[in-house]
Amino acid sequence: MIPLSCYLVLSGILFVSGVLGFLIKRNIITIFMSIELMLNGVNLSFVAFAAHWHMLGNVHALSGQIFVFFVMVVAAAEAAVGLAIIIAVYRTRETLNVDQVNLLKL
Repeated sequence: MIPLSCYLVLSGILFVSGVLGFLIKRNIITIFMSIELMLNGVNLSFVAFAAHWHMLGNVHALSGQIFVFFVMVVAAAEAAVGLAIIIAVYRTRETLNVDQVNLLKL
């Protein structure tokens, strides 16, 4: 049996690596993947807490897994819309570097 703290440490590592990738990288696709990594870190903590509460006999043990379902729905919608925006930006500016993409300037 793996303790809850191990799952939470792994979740924190995933989330922090996503934040670092979001802040450091300049490629839109890498930033997009970092956001997905942060969402997966949060999902892991939700599932870990749901499993921990289920072992304790809590009545609302499935609430963490329900939150994971909603986060996955949002992530899927974000992936569809985000990739469409990335493709549109690449077609107009022919670059995926965040510093060179200034859509508000003429």
